[in-house]
Amino acid sequence: MVVTEVLGKVVRPQRKWLAVAQVARRLLWPEVAIDLGTSNTLISIVGNGVVLNEPSAVAVSAVTGKIVAVGHDAKRLIGRTPRNVRAFYPLSDGVIADLDATQGMLTHFIGKALGGKSVLKPRVAIAVPSQATEVELRAVEDAIWRVGARSVLLVEEPLAAALGAHLPVDKPHGQMIIDVGAGTTDIAVISLSGFIYSHTLRVAGNEMDEAIIAEVKRTHGLIIGPQMAERIKIQLGCAVPPTERSIMEVKGRDLVSGLPRVIELSNAEVYEAIQPLVAQIAGATRKALEILPPEIAADLIDTGITLVGGGSQLRGFSQLLQQTTELPVTLGEDPLLAVVLGVERMLETGGGFVAGSKELQPRLTKRLKWIFSGIR
Repeated sequence: MVVTEVLGKVVRPQRKWLAVAQVARRLLWPEVAIDLGTSNTLISIVGNGVVLNEPSAVAVSAVTGKIVAVGHDAKRLIGRTPRNVRAFYPLSDGVIADLDATQGMLTHFIGKALGGKSVLKPRVAIAVPSQATEVELRAVEDAIWRVGARSVLLVEEPLAAALGAHLPVDKPHGQMIIDVGAGTTDIAVISLSGFIYSHTLRVAGNEMDEAIIAEVKRTHGLIIGPQMAERIKIQLGCAVPPTERSIMEVKGRDLVSGLPRVIELSNAEVYEAIQPLVAQIAGATRKALEILPPEIAADLIDTGITLVGGGSQLRGFSQLLQQTTELPVTLGEDPLLAVVLGVERMLETGGGFVAGSKELQPRLTKRLKWIFSGIR
């Protein structure tokens, strides 16, 4: 039998033209999946996988108002810029705080991800917090339209995370997912592609950084920046009392003298700083379990809780949740990429995972009706 090879894949003759057409469509009309996070933005192109992972940071000239740096370059400038340049994160708590800066950042990121190869405007799907307000959703949608998208699909983050973690969300069994990001923590229970429960906490990684900054200032009289706090969290952070002592050098500015100073900080001190925050997440998870239907609660004894997101990497976090809920807790597959991979999967299936869900907000259901009625 004669076969044809398309992009390294062997296909049968009767499928040759379909495969060629799919490749041509993706080159001319790319499908772009975006995880627009408070701290990082990830972009995946259907057919190519994840192609961009950069900080959601911009640097803007105070003189001209133009963006002078984006992503990694802008993050390196935070706290180090002259007076005529402002470097910052244009998102706060998972939603857009500066629309113009976000639009400029997305334009740069999407252009970089596509590499200038697209002939037609891309179809874009983007993850949004499950309890975002209409105003917050409109801001995200407007930002995507401004970058030149052909169509826009908003996907609720917990569902995207569950799809990206390869949970069987379309089955009649409860699946609990917790996505701990930088700005928000999403807690959801999904069955038959719909939400049984969904809640967004404005408690996540950034709040932990702020708690560390406050603790270092209170106990050591040292002022540190958010990037130093993030490094402390990664190196010393833990959600349960540490059993062994670890320390690291921390550099900052003395509160009294104003001079540079170095201190030693222990993991026990960091635990004390972030413990109230991780306790809030654990408490919210337990509260969710207490109001679930009995059948769904019974399902979770077997399926357990799946953790994704950057905050899921915190030492002892799964152990804390397991102690609090008495359920098995596992780290999802590709926890840092789960949301963007789930959004990409949504594009690949034409929204098939959610089109029939009665649990969706009407705004999403209405958009699905026309977004996927076009050429595929």
